[in-house]
Amino acid sequence: MKTFSKGRLFVIIIAGFLLGLFALLSLTVFSKKTPSPIVAEQVKSAVLTRLKIPNINVDAKIEYVGLTEGGAMDVPKGPADVAWFALGTRPGDVGNAVIAGHRGWKQGKTAVFDDLDKLRKGDKVEVEDDTGKIISFIVTKTSTYDKDAIVPEVFTSDSGKRLNLISCVGDWDKVTQSSTKRLVVFTDIFE
Repeated sequence: MKTFSKGRLFVIIIAGFLLGLFALLSLTVFSKKTPSPIVAEQVKSAVLTRLKIPNINVDAKIEYVGLTEGGAMDVPKGPADVAWFALGTRPGDVGNAVIAGHRGWKQGKTAVFDDLDKLRKGDKVEVEDDTGKIISFIVTKTSTYDKDAIVPEVFTSDSGKRLNLISCVGDWDKVTQSSTKRLVVFTDIFE
């Protein structure tokens, strides 16, 4: 039979205690963070479907977009829909969710965000998912930026639940095929 010195035995006992404590904490932490299959399925099935802005008569289908080849946020395919930046924050989660829409369309055709500049502080913006859940936001401010300006506050935030709406404004540049400015409507969640 092998004998251990008191020091070595003490180290073995402490190591065993720490391993047991780590295992217990791991089970507790992971069991709280891992959603049940039912909750996970509900989260997967909740697809963002509509953006509604009553004060400017917007009720638009939501497309999911990522980045263009140039690294900018992509835009909706046509004038009637809006585009949620799906690589960023989901509306209702902590951070800044971003939805873009067109303003001013070819040959004078109506576009979803033609009246976005008419929104004022306190106006309501709603996002609906395919389960019928509605997430409400309240306009806090409106700002205009040069199209190439770097404005981190539009896409990033570590706190709050925000939805920022973006559209083109300003003069049309025929060379770049883009407007010279961007209008951003900032909103905070209304709970």
